[in-house]
Amino acid sequence: MNTPFPPVAPALPPAEELALIDRELIQLDARRHYLLSRRNWLIGLLAHPAPAAAGPPRPVGPAAAPARGAQNVLLTLGAVLLAVAALAFTLVSWGSLGIAGRSLVLAAVTGAALAAPAGLLRRGLRSTAESVAAVGLLLTVLDAYALHAVGLPGVDGTAYAAGAAAALAALWAGYGAALPRLRLPLPVAVLVAQVPLPLAAVAAGAGPSGVAWAVLVTAAPDAALAVAVARRSVRVTAWVAASSTGGLALSAALALSLDGPGSVGPALLLAAGAALGVAVAWREPRASAAALVGGLAAVAAVGALVPAGHAAREDMWPVVVHLVAALTLPAVVRASALPAQVRRGLLRAAAGVAALAALTAAPAVALAAASRVGVLGEVWASTSPAAAVSGAGAAVPVALLLVAGAGWWAARELRRPEPAVVAVVAGWAGSFTAPVLLGLPVAAVLAAQTAVTVAAGLLALRASRRAAGPTAAVCAAVGALTVSLGALDGRVATFAVFGLLAAGAAFAAAYGPARVAVRAGGAAAAVGYATALAVALAALAGLAPAWSGVAALVAPAAVVALAARLGPVRIPAECAAAVAAAVAAALAVGDPPVLALVLALVGVVCAAAALRPDRRRCGWAAGALFVAATWVRLGASGVTVPEAYALPVSVLALAVGFLSRRKDPAVSSWPAYGPGLGATLLPSLVAAWGDAHWLRPLLLGLAALALTLTGAHRRLAAPLLLGGATLAAVALHELAPYVAQVAGALPRWLPPALAGLLLLVVGATYEKRLRDARRLRQALGRLR
Repeated sequence: MNTPFPPVAPALPPAEELALIDRELIQLDARRHYLLSRRNWLIGLLAHPAPAAAGPPRPVGPAAAPARGAQNVLLTLGAVLLAVAALAFTLVSWGSLGIAGRSLVLAAVTGAALAAPAGLLRRGLRSTAESVAAVGLLLTVLDAYALHAVGLPGVDGTAYAAGAAAALAALWAGYGAALPRLRLPLPVAVLVAQVPLPLAAVAAGAGPSGVAWAVLVTAAPDAALAVAVARRSVRVTAWVAASSTGGLALSAALALSLDGPGSVGPALLLAAGAALGVAVAWREPRASAAALVGGLAAVAAVGALVPAGHAAREDMWPVVVHLVAALTLPAVVRASALPAQVRRGLLRAAAGVAALAALTAAPAVALAAASRVGVLGEVWASTSPAAAVSGAGAAVPVALLLVAGAGWWAARELRRPEPAVVAVVAGWAGSFTAPVLLGLPVAAVLAAQTAVTVAAGLLALRASRRAAGPTAAVCAAVGALTVSLGALDGRVATFAVFGLLAAGAAFAAAYGPARVAVRAGGAAAAVGYATALAVALAALAGLAPAWSGVAALVAPAAVVALAARLGPVRIPAECAAAVAAAVAAALAVGDPPVLALVLALVGVVCAAAALRPDRRRCGWAAGALFVAATWVRLGASGVTVPEAYALPVSVLALAVGFLSRRKDPAVSSWPAYGPGLGATLLPSLVAAWGDAHWLRPLLLGLAALALTLTGAHRRLAAPLLLGGATLAAVALHELAPYVAQVAGALPRWLPPALAGLLLLVVGATYEKRLRDARRLRQALGRLR
């Protein structure tokens, strides 16, 4: 098939030829655009000779943008050069002229710079007018500087700067109003207007409070201008100026309120800032942030009247005062007919102060909870540690309970889950830590915290809100853990607290109307506390720690026995029972005979669970545990030839597997031959790794090789994989000394280099390796 455009000779590479064609097409498009514009101009010239004689129209669209960009660059450079020239003239050449000459030059240049933009605007040269206006702005500043340096050298510099800034602001505001098409004068006038009052306060010798008042008074017209003016550039500049000056004034007032006790001056300043913020939000629907700042300033104003000495800072009572002041804001909002944006801002201010108060109290709560960990150093020591805190600690639970009440009110009013979560967490934290922070006796602390934990659990069961229930359940779990640690200090406390919490957890698991997640947590906690009680009883009876592992199996056995009645909490209860069985084995690790007994008992429990149709897989765990118990017992008895005990079991198991496959060829090789092969291969492999002689590894390697070949020939997965893994382990055992010797002789940089090279090769052939892995998996899947 012939192509319509065969390549010219000599042919270019496809990529280069494509780029060449694209460039030529772009040039053709540009030429076509020019020709069409020229054609339109000529048509207009023929139709209307007189108007069209002025020349072709200016380019529009994309072609005009680069021209405007170049024009702006040139104008900016020109303005900068004129400014540099004016500055050099003022600083360097000023002294060579007389007074009349200086005044004449400055007046002429400044007047020309200020008058030129009007004519430029009439000609449509707006960008040029903006640049010349900028030069005029700089010249007026230089005029003011020159006037002070020559004509008024004795006037205080700060006072003169304040007056000059006020005059310049008024001048440029009037100039911008006279030439409204200029974008620069009015925003610059707003910025310059921020300087006069603070400079005047400094010149008058006012202290920090007076300067802060001057800054706040400056923010008021800025805010009014931002609300009243529709011009975007002026509006944005005024908002930025008001935010900056108002924030600076309020920050200074807050810092001043922390310096002395009961500061009335900073309180009045903060109150004025609060009024300004609320007034701005009242007039501007989109300014709820101003009401937020106003609410925070009002709270800080109330707090500024409270003594803020060292003792007050330590006991957190100022935080409580701020919190009480913040919590009055929702009441004000509810009782007043305020605009929506003001209500939102004040409510957010109250929420922010409450959050800060809760965060301030959090370290005390964490310290009170973490102090219980020290009991683990000596259980049942009955040391009765004193919950020694100063009376200042009472402020922490008060603050938290106030936050909880506010959160609960907000949850009812707003119908949102977040305040309910805050209410539950703060209420639990305040109630739980109050006995400790108040310095009550240990018994009273445990009783009160247990009651709070039970109350949190009941709330988790009965809470109707979707967020309060799970949050209360988490608080109950954390409280139960903390109380349990504290109860370990004495025997009576241990059994009383653990028994009560176990009963409560069992009730939660059996409470039908509760959420499934809460019931599942209760079931797991009940199994855990039952296990802990069994271990505590064994310790009370004077049993060794290893035998406590046997006692810990009571709870798993009970779970298996009651599994049919557990309903939706059966799975979490069984998971907790598995953890309890692992804890039992861990307790018995130090005594191998007892460990073998524990493993065998766990195997019995698993075998009992396997009697249910849906738990048949537990039979595998039972078999593995029985084998493990046998190995541990043989090791504890000093047996060095485990094959004498394992081979008869393996032969019987393999015979049973062979008969089962002969009866049903569809049976996989794993249930048929896996247990029998593992019963001998695994203990023999463990013994071979600890054997310094060559006979056992040789015999085990030959047996593994035979199994591997048999599995490959018969297409049986269990002999192939178990034999291959055993053969590889034996080979690694035999080669390990030589590998270690070679590795010691190699340079240290070589292993990382080889590893990096291997990674590069694998990465480069990743797709092929992935296909090989898929083929291997498919091949293994075809084995029986």
